[in-house]
Amino acid sequence: MNKGCNVMKIRNKEYTCSMELTLDIIGGKWKTLILWHLGVGGTKRFSEVKKALPGITQKMLTQQLRELEADGMVNRKIYAQVPPKVEYSLTEEGQSLMPILGTMCKWGRDYYDKCESK
Repeated sequence: MNKGCNVMKIRNKEYTCSMELTLDIIGGKWKTLILWHLGVGGTKRFSEVKKALPGITQKMLTQQLRELEADGMVNRKIYAQVPPKVEYSLTEEGQSLMPILGTMCKWGRDYYDKCESK
């Protein structure tokens, strides 16, 4: 059996393959984009993340950021001031995804170039 395909249990959730775990953490329409923008652009306030992702609702962004924070991919720093200020940044674990996300971004550019040249 493939080394990456063993039953794993994390936070009371069972995964039959490490790819399933990976996709649960970074999968979906928004999580990878959130990670990418925080990785490339550095620390951002909520409104800056929202501005970088046209089409995402405030509710969805809040949900995705909370999930990424719970999974240890994103730091959330709250400043005690009025009005409240919250900043988001990648954790060390989130930073470890940047080479993979960079490769995915390059693949997308290359694919686009090939489609455009046909």
